[in-house]
Amino acid sequence: MLDETLTYALIKLMKAHRNQLAAALVPLGLHVGQELLLNQLWREDGLTQGELIARLGVEPPTVTKTLQRLERVGVVHRAPDPDRPRIGRVYLTDAGKALREPVEAIWRRLDEDLQRGFTQEERELLAKLLRVGQS
Repeated sequence: MLDETLTYALIKLMKAHRNQLAAALVPLGLHVGQELLLNQLWREDGLTQGELIARLGVEPPTVTKTLQRLERVGVVHRAPDPDRPRIGRVYLTDAGKALREPVEAIWRRLDEDLQRGFTQEERELLAKLLRVGQS
């Protein structure tokens, strides 16, 4: 039976986790996935759309749509590169910069909820096992 597999359990867990994340982001005016793009800009402001696509590992239309929505709410803005005007760069606005701490707090809380009841050793093992699966 499919519903007895680890894959099924992981999918159910991820759906529930995504729903929790979505609900937590609503008061900030964000949708799931937008915070991942913002995270790249918090790490390095002024990336090109191509750099965002590569770093996020998503399709170009996904980044385009996300940027349009974030621009509409005043979280990012696009401007030409000062040295190469044909290249557009994406910059955080003050509102976008201000979202960093609340978004990081949400992610920390969700991490804690996810690992509640685990020993430190189990937390480290889980992190190690999940990171191995990413390579």
